[in-house]
Amino acid sequence: MIAETPFADAEPAVGPDGKLIVPQEVEAAIRTLIRWTGDDPTREGLVDTPRRVARAWKEYCAGYGDDPARHLERVFEEVGGYDEIVLLKDIPFQSHCEHHMAPIIGKAHIAYLPRNHVVGISKLARVLHGFARRLQVQERLTAEVADCIWEQLQPQGVAVVIEATHACMAARGVRTPGVTMVTSRMMGVFREDERSRKEVLSLMGARA
Repeated sequence: MIAETPFADAEPAVGPDGKLIVPQEVEAAIRTLIRWTGDDPTREGLVDTPRRVARAWKEYCAGYGDDPARHLERVFEEVGGYDEIVLLKDIPFQSHCEHHMAPIIGKAHIAYLPRNHVVGISKLARVLHGFARRLQVQERLTAEVADCIWEQLQPQGVAVVIEATHACMAARGVRTPGVTMVTSRMMGVFREDERSRKEVLSLMGARA
């Protein structure tokens, strides 16, 4: 459950220019952060930064205003008897780590084995982005995508593998760039049957 905030239920206001109106307290918070890091928020290059940062973060976290499950409501039953794996590979995504609010950038492979119907392939990417555009940890993101597809489509199996790099590790702390984190969630036949699991991982290009 997402904790309530002063802005949680507020509809974002838009100005005459079509841009998001940023609450003064949000801009003030960003100016405080700039000042705390050692710079001057009143200098020319930073005067408009708080407003830009606020609008950017509203975009980064657009997933809070999305219900990913709704993208799976429309299904297709006329599939010509197709009963094999459906896989969408190498879906690029960007998220942000909830611990340091640093970027998580990677790609996801999403597969399912239909039971009675299929969904438009773009919808799988929309489910991923709906969950990714929130403050996240990769493990939870992987589980949320898989669980959503499992619950909404009720397929024979779901497999989700996510590969991503984390700026919180590459740009701070241990400062080790070039490291990729891989997480997976197997459900249904992909979890219960080793041959099916190996098949879907092979199609994804991942190791069993």
